[in-house]
Amino acid sequence: MKISISSCIWVFLLFFVSGVVQVKAYYVECTNKESRCYQKTLACPSECPYTYSEDPKAKVCYINCNSPQCKAECKHRKPNCNGPGAACYDPRFIGGDGVVFYFHGKSNEHFSLVSDRNLQINGRFTGHRPAGRPRDFTWIQALGILFKSHSFSVEATKAATWDDEIDHLKFTYNGDDLVIPEGPLAVWNPPDQSVKVERISSKNSVVVTFPNVVEISVNVVPVTKEDDRIHSYRVPSHDCFAHLEVQFRFYGLSPKVSGVLGRTYQPDFENPARQGVAMPVVGGEDEYRTTSLLSADCRSCVFNPGRVAEQEDSPLIGYNILDCTHQSGSGNGIVCRK
Repeated sequence: MKISISSCIWVFLLFFVSGVVQVKAYYVECTNKESRCYQKTLACPSECPYTYSEDPKAKVCYINCNSPQCKAECKHRKPNCNGPGAACYDPRFIGGDGVVFYFHGKSNEHFSLVSDRNLQINGRFTGHRPAGRPRDFTWIQALGILFKSHSFSVEATKAATWDDEIDHLKFTYNGDDLVIPEGPLAVWNPPDQSVKVERISSKNSVVVTFPNVVEISVNVVPVTKEDDRIHSYRVPSHDCFAHLEVQFRFYGLSPKVSGVLGRTYQPDFENPARQGVAMPVVGGEDEYRTTSLLSADCRSCVFNPGRVAEQEDSPLIGYNILDCTHQSGSGNGIVCRK
């Protein structure tokens, strides 16, 4: 059988390209000491070979330290508003149990979203109450985070009309304004590396990471005219209610975690949201209200960084480790992921 020179060249090129791909493969390591995957290093999947991308819509590689298989997986860096840990829209939450619920709160007030022994995350709500409405229309305008002795905040700045060419993100760290250069892949860390802020697009999208504690994907969006038409928000002409879409990924929460969203990660939590209705709303404003964006003084708050060293409560290692026989994409019930 004759083999042409061109065929040989083609086969050689295939092997060469394959070798180059293998050489350039990226690897990720689990650095969470509380995970069974600690210090394991894995090659990234071929569909997301890199841990970063200048394209905000592209998937990137990460190691899922909560997976019993210790898998390297692909993820979007912008919030997935239909995934667990999401808080978007008029605030629509998806809990750690996979259940969709709404918590409206009140405009210009602050509420504990997550309160654990070493982590406090509050949300400031923005919105208004049109004449004749029984409640405020609200959106999450800012996040305030307490971790150990540090404080951090990220907020959507007010705008009458939306302009994609303007960055609507504002940051503070330990009470001081923080300027992060615009542009994809811009990164900021304090000297002690307690937090990392990464821009995933030139404007309006970041990932905030507290290593081995929480990763928060943040995106700023306005209430659009189409949203206004569909929901009859009656948005005034002087404010487009720029707000945050967020998604949280937690690592090692304690069984006593509290907060509007945090409580859904308790091992024995029973969600009070009524299923089968279009908008299952839960209350508890008085239980979760804080006096400011960076306070942990709500009735149910458990934030106490002095207790971290005591290790009185075992963390929820592998909260999402389940024997999943099928996937649920509706947001109701347990969400299983491949």
